[in-house]
Amino acid sequence: MGLTSNSLLVLAVAVAVVLFGITLWLWPRLARRSWRAFGGRVGLLLATQLALICSLGVAANQTFGFYAGWDDLLGRETDQGVLVDHSATTSTGGPLQVVSTKSAPGGSGSRASTVGQVQKVDIVGRVSRIATPAYVYLPPEYFQPRFRTRTFPVSVVLTGYPGTAQALVTKLKYPATARDLAKDGRMQPMILVMMRPTVAPPRDTECVDIPQGPQTETFFAQDLPEAVLVHYRAGTRPGSWGIIGDSTGGYCALKIAMRHPGVYAAGAGLSAYYKAPVDPTTGDLFHGDRNLRDHADLHWLLAHEPAPDTSLLVTSSKVGEHNYRDTLKFLQEVRATGRTRISSIILDSGGHNFNTWRREIPTALQWLSGRLSDR
Repeated sequence: MGLTSNSLLVLAVAVAVVLFGITLWLWPRLARRSWRAFGGRVGLLLATQLALICSLGVAANQTFGFYAGWDDLLGRETDQGVLVDHSATTSTGGPLQVVSTKSAPGGSGSRASTVGQVQKVDIVGRVSRIATPAYVYLPPEYFQPRFRTRTFPVSVVLTGYPGTAQALVTKLKYPATARDLAKDGRMQPMILVMMRPTVAPPRDTECVDIPQGPQTETFFAQDLPEAVLVHYRAGTRPGSWGIIGDSTGGYCALKIAMRHPGVYAAGAGLSAYYKAPVDPTTGDLFHGDRNLRDHADLHWLLAHEPAPDTSLLVTSSKVGEHNYRDTLKFLQEVRATGRTRISSIILDSGGHNFNTWRREIPTALQWLSGRLSDR
């Protein structure tokens, strides 16, 4: 039974309810003053509390997509990591291999030319040697005969940390939202490449090229676009590529767009922060390299490097987000450059969660679409 399955959630809730009922039923019998009765009361309370906590944990994981499965939860995940084989190709001989395909969720029908398609893929970085899975959304127009020679703009979509790429499809509903917006003429059809910014789990690499470690920034700036351009009818760089993410993914999106404007014409950070943290999840990202540390600080970049020729979008809320003041500061710094373009979405209230990001994603996708070309 999968960690994200509805069956597990129903089972966890059912066990909690049953134990609660048993506790109520047996409590009068265990009211006597004896060690046996005392142990029974303690056991029932602990069992009921544990079942309730498990139910809440499963429900929270269903809502926020923290872990994709039991191996991910227990740290036994083996299908992602840093590639040791220096061939830098998948088993099919290229940097990208399609593992499975299915119709994009949320539409009526199953034909790719009507609802679009979501492909699960494995990507291998030619330079970074990083191997990681992703989901690729291809819009319905990609399969329609009248668009058979057309190339499509691409948006890389990143989760937070730890996050799951599947949550971008099922919880944040990027493919369904993009399809509906394009159908209504509010954005152009786009290819979405959806993945975790953590390409070497369980470590949180913060999209940094770590000395003697995962070269995550190189993967997103060079390897990923190269792999997608080889396999799909994607627009050529730079004006046809954008990047968007939430939380850690939002920080990565802003940083990658700022440091590689020749690749990404636009970057959107939903509830982003502006400086790479160093904590137990990241380990030593910089190995004492002050230059590397400074270049992972977006405020420092704006103050000490030439302003990048790119477009940025940031989001926050006046109540519920811890990044509100830092976001206002970042907006002021970007506007002062006179070259980098900046937009914002500021909600009156909204926490650091999926519900808030679902409110921002349609507007953010329209913003991205307006800044990307299909050539």
